[in-house]
Amino acid sequence: MIFKDYYKILGFDTNKISEEQIKIAFREQAKKYHPDVNMANKKSEERFKDINEAYRILSNLTSKRKYDRMWNTHIGRKKNNVQSGISGHRLEKESVFNDFTKMFFGAEANNVEENISNSFKKTNKKIASKGDNIETEINVGINEAFYGQEKKISLRTVNGKMKTFTVRIPSGIRNGEKIRLLGQGKSGLNGGKNGDLFIKINIQNNSKFKLEGCDLLTDLCLSPWEAALGKRVNINSIEETVSLYIPPGVQSGEKIRIPQKGYKDGQGSRGDLVLDIKTVVPKKMSDEEKELFEQLSSISKFNPRPQAN
Repeated sequence: MIFKDYYKILGFDTNKISEEQIKIAFREQAKKYHPDVNMANKKSEERFKDINEAYRILSNLTSKRKYDRMWNTHIGRKKNNVQSGISGHRLEKESVFNDFTKMFFGAEANNVEENISNSFKKTNKKIASKGDNIETEINVGINEAFYGQEKKISLRTVNGKMKTFTVRIPSGIRNGEKIRLLGQGKSGLNGGKNGDLFIKINIQNNSKFKLEGCDLLTDLCLSPWEAALGKRVNINSIEETVSLYIPPGVQSGEKIRIPQKGYKDGQGSRGDLVLDIKTVVPKKMSDEEKELFEQLSSISKFNPRPQAN
């Protein structure tokens, strides 16, 4: 019987590996050599059987411990024989078969070939493996994310067909968060569970609001006389109209915060609505407006460009 290096079959050159590493390696190898993926490929079919056999032995603590003793002996002999010039082929035929049967069936085992066949009969049974997860992303508007809504998205599946999903966008979802649709990923192997679909949410700014963390930024345009004299104005927040008094002398570029009128923070609170003040001068003025501005210019001592010392 030829010795099978189960660690090498799963892609390792050492037996110092964890149970989780064995599971991950098995899934990768099983998907690569699965008969459904490699139709009519005899070598892939045999390799797939070896992969299942390796996983069955190495995933069981008791059988792995027994196999490791034999594996260490085999590796030691191989190194010694390489140093002494004895071929690996001769090594495999000398005593590995006896070690293997003693290790798993005892020194007095009768009808060894039958025992081995019975022991690995379960190996040919296909092992269930969960399908891969799929990740995608979609864009949603600030209002859609703030209030929440159902959204339909279409994705191309593994077989090339388009599939439509209904996604529930929860109210107040944060930018970059992911929604998980169970079982909507790639199909599992041999009856295993399907993978999941993860949808990353990208919140898009609109013409009125810009999202920064939990704050909503918006422009507040004032005329020169409103900025100079102050004025009570109505501000449209994302969900209501807020009355706000603008103090006299507010400068263009200043920011005024309205607490708790911003975006949801996911903990029952809100960010702020931040007003970016912009003073807007009329492009076209009546003769009366021009006259008033000229009067203001002649009597005002205000100089927005102080002279350098």
